[in-house]
Amino acid sequence: MTERGSRSGRGGEWAIVVHGGAGPIGEGRDETLRSGCAEAAARGAAVLESGGSAIDAVCAAVEHLEDVPDFNAGRGSVLNRAGEIEVDAGLMTSDLAIGAVAAVPWLLHPIRLARLVLEDGRHVLLAGEGALAFARRYGIEPEPRERMVTPRAEARHAARLARVPTGSESSEPGDTVGACALDLRGGLAAATSTGGTPGKRPGRVGDSPLAGAGFWVDARHGAASATGTGEAIIRVLASRQAIALLEVGHPVGTAAQGAVDAIGRPGRGEGGIIVLDRSGGIGLASSSQAMPWASIVGGRGASGVLRRDSL
Repeated sequence: MTERGSRSGRGGEWAIVVHGGAGPIGEGRDETLRSGCAEAAARGAAVLESGGSAIDAVCAAVEHLEDVPDFNAGRGSVLNRAGEIEVDAGLMTSDLAIGAVAAVPWLLHPIRLARLVLEDGRHVLLAGEGALAFARRYGIEPEPRERMVTPRAEARHAARLARVPTGSESSEPGDTVGACALDLRGGLAAATSTGGTPGKRPGRVGDSPLAGAGFWVDARHGAASATGTGEAIIRVLASRQAIALLEVGHPVGTAAQGAVDAIGRPGRGEGGIIVLDRSGGIGLASSSQAMPWASIVGGRGASGVLRRDSL
């Protein structure tokens, strides 16, 4: 699926696209997730329209999604096997600046911490207790359980414990959220945030904080953010694959579909991706049951739920 901007992002048109995760969506939740994505895109668009940077826009969009309890990011994240929340997030800009955090317990806005890692510049990825110690330097503390865990997450965890034998591994898509943006100066950025895979082992790290897998940006070609089965996305570096297809001249929609095809090729994963090219063109693709999304290109908005049976 492709939406096309009309002018070059270099001194021309701005654009933002967000996703709310690829995976199963329960009955009656389409509108909640679509509207959440639409509001996230609107928040990022407000930054871009006022002349703000692409990184500010993707952070604004993803922070909103982390606040909405219906998404698996920040508040509302899935619980791991021990009944705890560990979050991952990452972001990247067109000058190859990268910041990411992984397996950090009980953070409401991991994308904020990932940006602090990027701005600090000494490292690319911090994990676990080390990431939490870094967060505390900036006054960021873990949230209490009652603020982070939703009834839906508790019910999902209890149901999983009842049906999955101890020691088995989860293969369910984790519904990562993400955003890509192009600003008026031609800057690009991509960001992802997730609570990970339901029932994951404590300490598990998925694709979301890994550059090339969960996100990638190339100043000459575009930006991408992936979602779905993290291990499969890591194996094929899905976001980097999407941008590589842009590099050799494929249209943005073809690039998105090619990356999703690669995720499924090992026979062990499904997922989705959003891709934004340098002209403001947007590509969407998913092999999962559904992927909510929204975009705004130079003030023109669109949103929906991309379903596998509609492709």
